[in-house]
Amino acid sequence: MAHITAKSGYQQLVARLNKASQGAPPSDLLYKILSMLFTEEEAAKVALLPLKPFDAKKAAQAWKIPITEAQALLERLADRALLLDYPSHNGDMHYTLPPPMAGFFEFSMMRVRDDIDQHLLAELFYQYLNVEEDFVKALFASGETQFGRILVQEAVLSSENALHVLDYERATEVIKTSPHIGVSMCYCRHKKQHLGKACDAPMDICMTFNTAAGSLIRHGYARSIEAAECLELLDQATERGLVQFGENSQKRVSFICNCCGCCCEAMIAARRFGVMRPIHTTNFVPTIDADACTGCGRCVSACPVEAMVLISANDAKAPNRRIARLDESVCLGCGVCVRACAKNALKLESRPERVITPVDSVHRAVYMAVERGKLQELLFDNQVSASHRAMAAILGAIVKLPPIKRAMASEQMKSRYLERLLARPKVY
Repeated sequence: MAHITAKSGYQQLVARLNKASQGAPPSDLLYKILSMLFTEEEAAKVALLPLKPFDAKKAAQAWKIPITEAQALLERLADRALLLDYPSHNGDMHYTLPPPMAGFFEFSMMRVRDDIDQHLLAELFYQYLNVEEDFVKALFASGETQFGRILVQEAVLSSENALHVLDYERATEVIKTSPHIGVSMCYCRHKKQHLGKACDAPMDICMTFNTAAGSLIRHGYARSIEAAECLELLDQATERGLVQFGENSQKRVSFICNCCGCCCEAMIAARRFGVMRPIHTTNFVPTIDADACTGCGRCVSACPVEAMVLISANDAKAPNRRIARLDESVCLGCGVCVRACAKNALKLESRPERVITPVDSVHRAVYMAVERGKLQELLFDNQVSASHRAMAAILGAIVKLPPIKRAMASEQMKSRYLERLLARPKVY
């Protein structure tokens, strides 16, 4: 690929991606990925789009082209799942640029395509995500609030546990309440298939919901299914010991991935950066009955993040006897190990403190933006407005100042809004 100059559309797009709470650190590999997905002209235009949802009129204004031309380009981008589209309450189509993950990186591999070299793309994704660490660290190991969470396997809950599981913590409830359900090819296993490293877990089992599903179905990246079929797929996933990894929000969940420990990026990240809590756990943790445990190791094999190990039982009468031990610091609380145990030596117990789940994607985006020092980009997100860019730069600098200097800056700016913003406690 040709050398990327500072004025290239790809550089502009990378800068735009990194204004969002989920960015993509610059890298030669990233530029190669983007050049396969976008033309340079498309990249330059997408770089001008706001962070919040927009319509064709707003895109036309940003691009300084007729609205009919803007509409046609937006449709082409949505056809390639680079934008998500959805009808607003008045029937007009609105658009949003999804993050790279979970977003347009994954969408590019959620069906077999002949318009791009998916084998080469898979190799680039692997290098960018698994060899270089900057992207995965930025995605999974920065801030307190993450984009994904684990959903507990409901079948292994005791009747007492079940009383404490809220509706949004149940994958079955997400499925039953979504107006649109799509199923697609698993990005992670499809990528590993091109690399000759995929496992034999089900491939067509990636679930999308609500407006995201509607867009992917409309453009052929997902197959529309009813709740009953989706529940059957969920049963297949749990039977295979796959982990349900979904969007970290209570309402309008957009995806649930059924993850294996060997292929899936979220599980790999959980193993690599477990102590940093890259994924929000469930509100449960397994406990081990040492007397019942036979040390068979089935729970160790089942755990996708290597939270279970076998250790000596320190039994004088049986010096070779081993039992399972849990590392709670990396445990996801998924319940896969409980399902794998044939001796009923494992059961789920409630964690001492409940894990907080953001209400919706907007709530989560604000949390993530505050934690990552990007709130100013959400507040002033008109990419073509000089005043928005200036205010974002000023606010971004101010919120990073020490408390005393922040107070001085607030006094000098005489802004009631800014004073209120700075007075708010930091959100985690």
